[in-house]
Amino acid sequence: MVRVPLTEDERDRGERLGRLLREARGERSMASVAAQAGISVETLRKIETGRIPTPAFFTIVALGSTLGLSLDGLVSAVDTPAPRPPAPRVA
Repeated sequence: MVRVPLTEDERDRGERLGRLLREARGERSMASVAAQAGISVETLRKIETGRIPTPAFFTIVALGSTLGLSLDGLVSAVDTPAPRPPAPRVA
Protein backbone atom coordinates (compact mmCIF):
# COMPACT_ATOMS: atom_id res chain seq x y z
CA MET A 1 0.00 0.00 0.00
CA VAL A 2 1.36 3.38 -1.00
CA ARG A 3 1.20 6.16 1.56
CA VAL A 4 -0.08 9.54 0.49
CA PRO A 5 2.56 12.18 1.23
CA LEU A 6 1.76 14.44 4.16
CA THR A 7 0.98 18.06 3.53
CA GLU A 8 3.11 20.81 5.02
CA ASP A 9 0.28 21.56 7.47
CA GLU A 10 0.17 17.93 8.62
CA ARG A 11 3.94 17.92 9.17
CA ASP A 12 3.72 21.22 11.08
CA ARG A 13 0.92 19.84 13.25
CA GLY A 14 3.04 16.75 14.02
CA GLU A 15 5.94 18.97 15.07
CA ARG A 16 3.65 21.04 17.33
CA LEU A 17 2.33 17.84 18.92
CA GLY A 18 5.86 16.58 19.54
CA ARG A 19 6.92 19.89 21.09
CA LEU A 20 3.86 19.93 23.35
CA LEU A 21 4.48 16.37 24.54
CA ARG A 22 8.17 17.05 25.22
CA GLU A 23 7.26 20.13 27.26
CA ALA A 24 4.59 18.22 29.20
CA ARG A 25 7.00 15.34 29.87
CA GLY A 26 9.46 17.81 31.43
CA GLU A 27 12.14 16.02 33.44
CA ARG A 28 10.43 12.63 33.29
CA SER A 29 12.31 10.06 31.25
CA MET A 30 10.98 8.86 27.94
CA ALA A 31 11.11 5.32 29.29
CA SER A 32 8.88 6.05 32.27
CA VAL A 33 6.32 8.01 30.24
CA ALA A 34 6.25 5.39 27.46
CA ALA A 35 5.85 2.54 29.96
CA GLN A 36 3.02 4.29 31.78
CA ALA A 37 1.28 5.07 28.46
CA GLY A 38 1.76 1.50 27.24
CA ILE A 39 3.80 2.40 24.16
CA SER A 40 7.41 1.80 23.19
CA VAL A 41 10.12 4.35 23.87
CA GLU A 42 10.85 4.39 20.14
CA THR A 43 7.24 5.31 19.35
CA LEU A 44 7.34 8.15 21.87
CA ARG A 45 10.67 9.33 20.43
CA LYS A 46 9.24 9.34 16.91
CA ILE A 47 6.14 11.26 17.98
CA GLU A 48 8.18 13.83 19.92
CA THR A 49 10.51 14.41 16.97
CA GLY A 50 7.67 14.66 14.44
CA ARG A 51 8.63 11.46 12.62
CA ILE A 52 5.13 10.12 13.38
CA PRO A 53 3.08 13.25 12.70
CA THR A 54 -0.26 11.42 12.80
CA PRO A 55 -0.13 8.96 15.71
CA ALA A 56 -3.06 6.68 16.44
CA PHE A 57 -5.92 8.18 18.46
CA PHE A 58 -5.54 5.74 21.35
CA THR A 59 -1.82 6.48 21.54
CA ILE A 60 -2.61 10.18 21.98
CA VAL A 61 -5.29 9.36 24.57
CA ALA A 62 -2.78 7.26 26.54
CA LEU A 63 -0.07 9.94 26.35
CA GLY A 64 -2.50 12.70 27.30
CA SER A 65 -3.69 10.73 30.30
CA THR A 66 -0.13 9.93 31.37
CA LEU A 67 1.00 13.55 31.02
CA GLY A 68 -2.14 15.13 32.47
CA LEU A 69 -3.19 16.74 29.19
CA SER A 70 -6.82 16.94 28.14
CA LEU A 71 -7.76 15.98 24.60
CA ASP A 72 -9.41 19.38 24.15
CA GLY A 73 -6.20 21.09 25.22
CA LEU A 74 -4.12 18.93 22.89
CA VAL A 75 -6.40 19.62 19.94
CA SER A 76 -6.48 23.35 20.47
CA ALA A 77 -2.69 23.56 20.98
CA VAL A 78 -1.86 21.38 18.01
CA ASP A 79 -4.45 22.79 15.59
CA THR A 80 -3.34 26.39 16.17
CA PRO A 81 -0.74 26.91 13.47
CA ALA A 82 2.33 28.99 14.16
CA PRO A 83 2.38 32.18 12.13
CA ARG A 84 4.28 31.83 8.90
CA PRO A 85 6.43 34.58 7.46
CA PRO A 86 4.80 36.35 4.54
CA ALA A 87 5.70 35.10 1.10
CA PRO A 88 8.19 37.30 -0.77
CA ARG A 89 6.58 39.72 -3.17
CA VAL A 90 7.36 39.29 -6.81
CA ALA A 91 7.55 42.55 -8.74
